Amino acid sequence: MNQPGTAGAMSKEMQDCVEACMACHSVCEETMSSCMQMGGQAQMQIMRALIDCSEMTRMCADMMMRRSPMAAEMCALCAKACDMCAEACMSMPDDAQMTRCAEACRRCAQMCRTMAGATM
Repeated sequence: MNQPGTAGAMSKEMQDCVEACMACHSVCEETMSSCMQMGGQAQMQIMRALIDCSEMTRMCADMMMRRSPMAAEMCALCAKACDMCAEACMSMPDDAQMTRCAEACRRCAQMCRTMAGATM
């Protein structure tokens, strides 16, 4: 069963969003490793946000690549997870890895919001 608009190459916007999702996923994974090395109870909220964001961005990219009919809704949810993760990471603004992660999350959230409004 073929969904309308699912044939052919991905749009440039969708390709850019997939790349932003995968970059964000990668940075979240790296940041989780950094958090684990730091330890401490305060990190638990940040770790939860990183895990949620990492998983959401990977799944969102997968859904866009396979032209899932639920990709737009997933992009909206992914943007929310990225926003939450960026906020959590900025609770440690002096940490370069956290700042890098927050920037990747913000970029991904912005692109996902755009894709959530697009027809896939």
